[in-house]
Amino acid sequence: MGASALMSLGMRAMSANYAALQAVGHNIANANTVGYSRQSVVLETNGGQFTGAGFFGKGVNVATVQREHSDFLTREAATTKAVAAADEARSSQLTQLEKVFPLGESGLGYAATQMFNALVDVANKPSDTSSRQVVLARAGEFASKIKTAGEQLDTLQRGVSEELKANITQVNMLAARVAELNQKIASAKGSGQTPNDLLDQRDQTISEISQYIQVTTVDAGDGSTSLFIGGGQKLVLGNQATTLVAVADPYDVSKLQLGVNDGGSLRMLPQGQVSGGAIAGLLRFQNEDLATARNQLGQFAAAVAGAINEQQALGLDGSQPPGSGAPLLAVGAPRVLPAGSNSSGSTGVSISVAVPSELQASDYELVADPALPAGSYTLTRLSDGLSQTVTDGQVVDGMLIGIGTPAPAANDRFLLQPVAAAASGAKLAMENTRGIAAASPVAATFGVDNVGTASVSALSATAVDAAAAPLTASIAFTDDNGSYTWELRDASNALVRSGTGTWTAGEAIRSDAWTPATPGQRYDWSLELSGVPRSGDTLTVGNTPFPASDNGNAKAMMALRDAGLIGQRTLTSGTVVPGASVTDAYANLLADVGVRVQGAALSAKQSASIADQAEADLQSKVGVNLDEEAARLIQFQQSYQAAAKMLQVAQSLFDTLLQTAGA
Repeated sequence: MGASALMSLGMRAMSANYAALQAVGHNIANANTVGYSRQSVVLETNGGQFTGAGFFGKGVNVATVQREHSDFLTREAATTKAVAAADEARSSQLTQLEKVFPLGESGLGYAATQMFNALVDVANKPSDTSSRQVVLARAGEFASKIKTAGEQLDTLQRGVSEELKANITQVNMLAARVAELNQKIASAKGSGQTPNDLLDQRDQTISEISQYIQVTTVDAGDGSTSLFIGGGQKLVLGNQATTLVAVADPYDVSKLQLGVNDGGSLRMLPQGQVSGGAIAGLLRFQNEDLATARNQLGQFAAAVAGAINEQQALGLDGSQPPGSGAPLLAVGAPRVLPAGSNSSGSTGVSISVAVPSELQASDYELVADPALPAGSYTLTRLSDGLSQTVTDGQVVDGMLIGIGTPAPAANDRFLLQPVAAAASGAKLAMENTRGIAAASPVAATFGVDNVGTASVSALSATAVDAAAAPLTASIAFTDDNGSYTWELRDASNALVRSGTGTWTAGEAIRSDAWTPATPGQRYDWSLELSGVPRSGDTLTVGNTPFPASDNGNAKAMMALRDAGLIGQRTLTSGTVVPGASVTDAYANLLADVGVRVQGAALSAKQSASIADQAEADLQSKVGVNLDEEAARLIQFQQSYQAAAKMLQVAQSLFDTLLQTAGA
């Protein structure tokens, strides 16, 4: 064995240690590069040469350069990052939503209460112009705050739409980058070696995509990685990327949903199939949180405005001669949004408010189900998924459903929004102070010979029929236990009908409870008594003789402040579930938003912590430790110097051989 073998050993050792030093230097240079995975040189022996004295080693070879990598930890880090991004996006939007509904004197509940409280002065001085002006001012402030809140919700919706567009653009750019890297990696794999830096770049790009939308990865034999979203929808397949698009909601074009452009065909992905990433968080906020808040605000506005307008219509205003009260507040009208896939001309569905207090904070979907009889439709309340069969003219949750011409074709769908647009259209509908209907159209007179202590606690009209003739009611108590007889007489004092009843303390005498034998009177009314009537006591209920000084309807409007105006429900059994007062309803709205905000903030904090831990676990496996690299640098430097010394010795031996041979 000559000096050449020793020189070969030294050269291989120098080359191997130089390669190791190069890998260490590459690690140190990229210690702060995001997504970089530590690399190391894999060395192997060059085998041995057989001699009679045994096998002599021939040095070392560089087998490959490998990167530290864990498929499991990489997927876990990307998945947890997607969940954290979704929670953070939703939490951020909910924080903005919370600002729409302020507390205390800035809140809508306080504004509504102030509006009703302003009626106290009108009740005390029905003809006082300044008191009436204060009512209009308070009503205007209430309407303005409702409208402002509705506009803020619209602004939030526009912001969500812009963010969705921006995020979708980013996903498309990153998906195209993954497809490009797949092409390069597949080409490099043909050399038989792994392109570590390209793999790092692809993993980092996939991690960035996860911030916007969660993806599932599938590795192919050629080294490429395919990405799938939405329960199997391809995003990247080999070197081809699918384009994501923001598509208009099938019902509401002001809202955007996530779709794909697959070969020129646009398809919307159901929200339930989009999991993880900021896009999923924004969609959940838009479709659930924002929609619920809009409906709750609309329900509040529509119920309050509907109640006060109904009571206005039951009173007499301050004009001469007095007339029925005109609406005090106006809100946005209910709307019907047909699906874009409906048959051409299928627009024959309408809704209107029938019972404001029974309106629910929900949208509804009406479907022309071909399995149902003609004229029947399936109505689903989207807030809780409750479905029922409805027909034309049916009242459901306070809204009247109308089916016109042309009737919906089979499988046509409509989104019914009884309250969603109410807040954005809120305004003061009255400017003339005389328009406030403070007077009740009916008044009660007690007999002068009464011996009991009964007096009027409250008297107000409950319904009006302008086409009916005015009738006067006479009530005579027949015992001390509240039993009475009643008569209704017309203007000529002719008896129209009569009957009997029983008054109970705490309950009202209602004219609409008297079963009529002939058409009803112009006004139905509700009379509440304080004190106790005695046998022989009489009272008369007829038209108000002096409307200008009457305050009966003002008192009735004042009573709306504490009445259950909002969210009343009538069960199928006929049982009426009372609604909430204005203050309670607004408190419920605040509580719902607050719970959502706190829940989202907690979820965002927890998911961020989990994502940070997953990233830390990944970096502990693949990250560069500068202390470790410094130690390896010294190790391979010494090995390189030793190999150089080996070459020096080999050179010295070779020179000695040459000198000996020359001698």
